[in-house]
Amino acid sequence: MDLDGSEQDPEMKEYSSVYVGREEDIKKSERMTAVVHDREVVIFYHKGEYHAMDIRCYHSGGPLHLGDIEDFDGRPCIVCPWHKYKITLATGEGLYQSINPRDPSAKPKWCSKGVKQRIHTVTVDNGNIYVTLSNESFKCDSDFYATGDFKVIRSSF
Repeated sequence: MDLDGSEQDPEMKEYSSVYVGREEDIKKSERMTAVVHDREVVIFYHKGEYHAMDIRCYHSGGPLHLGDIEDFDGRPCIVCPWHKYKITLATGEGLYQSINPRDPSAKPKWCSKGVKQRIHTVTVDNGNIYVTLSNESFKCDSDFYATGDFKVIRSSF
C-alpha cells in the first residue's frame, strides 16, 4: 500500500526507484552492488558519471562487479573477468574487434554486437544514490543471469 492507503500497481512497483547507498561511498570505491526489486545490479562511478547494469555478464554469468573498466574506441567498458567480454557502461552494448579477411593490411575496428547487458537508471538526490530498473520491453541476454540460481549477493538473513 502507498502512504495514502491505496494499492500500488505491482507492475509499477518493480520500476520504482530504490535507495542503494550514499554518493560519498560510491565515489570512494567507484562501484557498489545492490539488490533492486530482487534483481542484482552493479553501480559504477566512472569519470564523473554513474552507470548501473545487471551484475552478471550476458555471455556466461561472469561477475562484472569484479571486472576492470577500460576505454575501447573512446567508450568506457566493463571487461568481464571471466572471458574478457567488453560491455559499454552507457548502453550495455557488447563490443568486439573485426577485420576484413580479404584485406591483409586492414586494421581491426571496434564493432557492436548490439545491446547485450541490461542497463538501469541511476539518480542522485541530496547525496543519496537510487537505481530504477529498466522497463525496456526487449529481451536482453543478461536477463537470463539476473535472478534465481545465479545470484552473487548473499543475503544477511
